[in-house]
Amino acid sequence: MDEKQIPQVRVGIMNEPEIHFVLNGDYRVNGVACSGEQTARCADGQVEWGGNRYGELLFEPVVAENASFTLKAVTIGVSFHWKRQEDQTFKGALHLIVENGKLTPVNVLSVEDYLLSVISSEMSANASLELLKAHAVISRSWLLAQIHNDKAALMPERRPDAEGEMKETPEELVKWWDRDDHVNFDVCADDHCQRYQGITRATTEKVDKAVRATWGEVLMHGGELCDARFSKSCGGVMEEFENCWEPHHHDYLEARRDNEEESNFPDLSREDNAAEWILSSPAAFCNTTDPEILSQVLNDYDQETKDFYRWKVEYTQDELAALIKERTGIDYGRIRDLQPVARGTSGRLYRLRIVGEKRERIIGKELTIRYALSPSCLYSSAFVVEKHDIGGDGYPAKFVLRGAGWGHGVGLCQIGAAVMGARGYDYKQILLHYFVGASIDKRY
Repeated sequence: MDEKQIPQVRVGIMNEPEIHFVLNGDYRVNGVACSGEQTARCADGQVEWGGNRYGELLFEPVVAENASFTLKAVTIGVSFHWKRQEDQTFKGALHLIVENGKLTPVNVLSVEDYLLSVISSEMSANASLELLKAHAVISRSWLLAQIHNDKAALMPERRPDAEGEMKETPEELVKWWDRDDHVNFDVCADDHCQRYQGITRATTEKVDKAVRATWGEVLMHGGELCDARFSKSCGGVMEEFENCWEPHHHDYLEARRDNEEESNFPDLSREDNAAEWILSSPAAFCNTTDPEILSQVLNDYDQETKDFYRWKVEYTQDELAALIKERTGIDYGRIRDLQPVARGTSGRLYRLRIVGEKRERIIGKELTIRYALSPSCLYSSAFVVEKHDIGGDGYPAKFVLRGAGWGHGVGLCQIGAAVMGARGYDYKQILLHYFVGASIDKRY
């Protein structure tokens, strides 16, 4: 294998005023050898290091196999319920740049080295081989699609629509997040893109075998790389891309039931069907409590989440009113109602009306809703609202959200895929269950 054929990827790790890091082995920066503990900070829009200031700094390993670097106090799980800090170690080069008045360390390495970490970061390195192979293909496909889209966006005729990622009026706020707001690197290291924690997460021979067995393989559809999304649990039915991100339909990201009877599911965009579906526990690959299977997908901090296929969150009136004010920056006053306006193919809300004593407004898409109704992030936007102890003035004393799934539900369902692997499906069968009509092609 010619290593020059393997694309390089730039991964943004964090963004802080000051970065503490350790060069484990010999590195060169500006032609000077260095190693050991280092500190850099942002000063007047420049990188301050070693008593000097630079526009940027690139630390390159002298011998790649013998060098790595450790970043101190990296925040993981940004905006999620398991958010925390940890030291993380990475292979490859370290590029320090300035963004938004802070320093961003960017890890530069090959796509295949990146995949070794992503698979071990997104799930247990001890997952089944077929699941690991499937994840290697979707992670590679998604990453190369983002790199391709970055290059295409630089061409005037391929620049994205000026609408951007938000539509706002006094009556409605529709916002979505995607990875294309990263302009100085290809992808970030957190769940916003793909969870990437360098070589901090112990990889195994099995992960290495999965990457090598699928070396260069990607999902294709209609001659284009698939934008291969994935989430923890679809909740029983996959969601369509346009209900979570920009209004563009991908034929390979269609609604399907997450079991052998792929077309046997109700129209979950209808409120009555969605409520019945969410309040029950229908059969699906991802409907499992098997600890051995779950441990393949859920790392130690993910396993703190016990209920994900069906879950419940409760708020008092005061708690909900204060939470929505804090999370949205808008004072709705007491909350009279949370009204579903539009649901997607999995029952996930992508438009929700908040009705308060001071104002009402429709919000969307799914992640905007999840942020607004949780101190961190709701497991998903597939939920129904129960109002309890409604007073004579029409205001409930308590709200109960009963929900389904974990994440956006688009593309591969990681827990469902783990169950498929345990039942003997191979990685190609797993992939083609979640990516309708796609093909698996070798790119290099």
